[in-house]
Amino acid sequence: MTDTDNAAARPTPAPTSPKSVGFVELSRETMTALLNHDLAGASREAGVALTEFFVTEDARWVWQYRLDQLAANPACAGWITQIVVDEPGGDVVGYAGFHGPPDGAGMVELGYSVVPEHRRQGYARAILTAFLDRATAEPLVRKLRVTIRPDNTASLATISGFGFEKVGEQWDERDGREIVFELPV
Repeated sequence: MTDTDNAAARPTPAPTSPKSVGFVELSRETMTALLNHDLAGASREAGVALTEFFVTEDARWVWQYRLDQLAANPACAGWITQIVVDEPGGDVVGYAGFHGPPDGAGMVELGYSVVPEHRRQGYARAILTAFLDRATAEPLVRKLRVTIRPDNTASLATISGFGFEKVGEQWDERDGREIVFELPV
């Protein structure tokens, strides 16, 4: 599918972002190094300069969860959390990924986090656009989901204009109350 085909398949035109991003898939070794607070080793393994943001408690929880997920299902590797890099600059600006491959209903859920010094610059919108393009290009994906805490006004603003619809709420053991949004792709 071309980018034009992807855009035509969306129910509403996606907002544009002033930023462009690329992604670096994380190996088990990189995630293990991050869990061990070994930024130099993780950066060397990933091929990009990672910062303290990637070894915070929240980030380390993600790496442990993804390592456990890979151990249970190695086929998840191409779907889960990756490092987000500014293009063409090469700065590491966050991490993002689906929570796994499409489920039986063709749904994938997206999670992302932008490094604080790169927030409010369009990176979250660029991440969302890139993952929406990926979801649209995947024949097994029929729906994209995001869940957002009601007090996370930045993420709520990020998804506005993409055509997401509120479909309910849920309780997350880490984040508390979340609003569930979905978008057919």
